[in-house]
Amino acid sequence: MKIAVLAGDGIGPEVTAQALRVLEALALPGLVLFEGDVGAAAYRRHGHPLPPETLDMARAADAILFGAVGDFSCDDLPRHLRPEQAILGLRAELGLFANLRPAAGFPGLEHLSSLKPEVARSIDLLVVRELNGDVYFGEKGERESAGGREGWDSMSYNEAEVRRIAHVAFRAAMGRSKRLCSVDKANVLETSRIWRETVIEVARDYPEVELEHMYVDNAAMQLVKAPGRFDTIVTGNLFGDILSDQASACVGSIGLLASASLGERQTDHGTFGLYEPIHGSAPDIAGQGKANPVAAVLSLAMLLRHSLGLEQQAGRIERAVEGILDDGVFGGDLGGSASTGDIGDAIVRKLLTIS
Repeated sequence: MKIAVLAGDGIGPEVTAQALRVLEALALPGLVLFEGDVGAAAYRRHGHPLPPETLDMARAADAILFGAVGDFSCDDLPRHLRPEQAILGLRAELGLFANLRPAAGFPGLEHLSSLKPEVARSIDLLVVRELNGDVYFGEKGERESAGGREGWDSMSYNEAEVRRIAHVAFRAAMGRSKRLCSVDKANVLETSRIWRETVIEVARDYPEVELEHMYVDNAAMQLVKAPGRFDTIVTGNLFGDILSDQASACVGSIGLLASASLGERQTDHGTFGLYEPIHGSAPDIAGQGKANPVAAVLSLAMLLRHSLGLEQQAGRIERAVEGILDDGVFGGDLGGSASTGDIGDAIVRKLLTIS
């Protein structure tokens, strides 16, 4: 079992280090770790945010544990050299088209949400976000217009792209409550019209799943008003990026939520994937011990479940996280004073008590 560890920038190395401490405590036999440079750190060392050697390492692994990329000092670099191009490049080069972002509240933490406690308590949903298309990968550029400089970005999806993410979402819904909400903007976007029509076609293969369609503006409103109505959501790259971050705010902190980016490749152990917390690099708090590593640790649990087939160990990690939160071990994002290392210590200690 081979894991490529790409810690990246900002708080990425700090939270990844705590996830690795948890992994070490599991003492899994036959596990090999490789560490590589990515993002701004890679640009400074190698002149590119995704060096060939890092990409080769990722290809050779069974899974990737990813920290975060992003650095304010790199914002003026040409687009292809900015740190964020590393994660986009990994998704494209490795065929990671399906992003799974679960969002569920932890018992006793409802007060941390900006929603009413009884509303926050109802949140238990999964956002299935398409990763390889949409405006992030469409043609883009800058041109002169009568009003001055004009930026443009192309949004597009073809039927094959929509069909494969729809199958992932329907299968996910089958494993949950058999309810799927497809989010688009089909009333004004041709891209969304193709999206909706294709999702309807795929739905015929899953007669047990109740399918509904919702415009993205209404979905954003309903996530705040009645998040409990959602179970599984499937949507495009741009809408999924926004809605999944909104869902994390409804839960109470972006520092609590993990994600998995999966493709079609199967290894000897499971589905190849990249696993990362959704919070980003947060360079403003890097090196201060303020970062919450829970999302990184939960990303590790998803890695063990989906890519290595280790359901029992994944469950142990999740119960350990629930345990330390129930004990009141909170970082600054949750109103507590525990440092990054304190939280890692607590998770490891709790993990060792769980069989």
